[in-house]
Amino acid sequence: MLTDSLKLNDDKSEFLIIGTPQHLAKIDIGSIRVGNCNVSTTTSARNLGSWFDSKLSMSTHITKLSSSSFYYLYNIRRIRKYLSRRCTETLVHAFITARIDYCNSLLYGLPDYRINKLQRIQNAATRLICQQSRFCHITLLLFDLHWLPVKFHIEFKILLITFKALKGLAPTYIDSLISIKSASQCDLRSSNDSLLLSYPKPLSKATLGDRSFTYAAPKLWNALPLAIRSVNTVTDFKGKLKRYLFSKVVLLKSE
Repeated sequence: MLTDSLKLNDDKSEFLIIGTPQHLAKIDIGSIRVGNCNVSTTTSARNLGSWFDSKLSMSTHITKLSSSSFYYLYNIRRIRKYLSRRCTETLVHAFITARIDYCNSLLYGLPDYRINKLQRIQNAATRLICQQSRFCHITLLLFDLHWLPVKFHIEFKILLITFKALKGLAPTYIDSLISIKSASQCDLRSSNDSLLLSYPKPLSKATLGDRSFTYAAPKLWNALPLAIRSVNTVTDFKGKLKRYLFSKVVLLKSE
């Protein structure tokens, strides 16, 4: 830190202990000593614009995001009658959807009731742009705007990062998190497919590890059709992936 001319602010320094509820119950640390300063523990902390809590439930992040998004939605709604649809969409992108999409890959694996809070924001923004009531069918409006639902947009972000990593377009620290599955000694149908990713070993249990990029990337990538995994350019991959995810939304709604 000295070589980079960085200095800690004693009054703003805090630390966060992350773990499962069972692990956190075994730990009782009120503060730690750093130099001449006692740094106190906290239940949530902000890092690069995202709020992390001790259980990685992202509840604090979603709550603050919902509060700020509905605040901007309220103000845009007050002037909606003076705006064209294109201008309204630009404002919504700038103040709402950009916030929802920022670091949204951190939300992968969260229970549906948490993701639904963000989906309500997107639904409200969609109805505001299209000037529809709260009782209209939201899926058709999302298709009209070419917006993926929040849950599927999270998958889109992870798969896009995975594609760039495989094509050498991602940072090296991302490349090191995934690896292509080696050929099997058995004569299996999947052994001829060199575009599959290997799962980390040992496999994580149903805990926080399942939400990591190392586990999420192979799970989502291997589930894609070969026609999408074999695409060579980012533009083609984004187009085919979005159409594939839209088809999944349609199938989900029809069930």
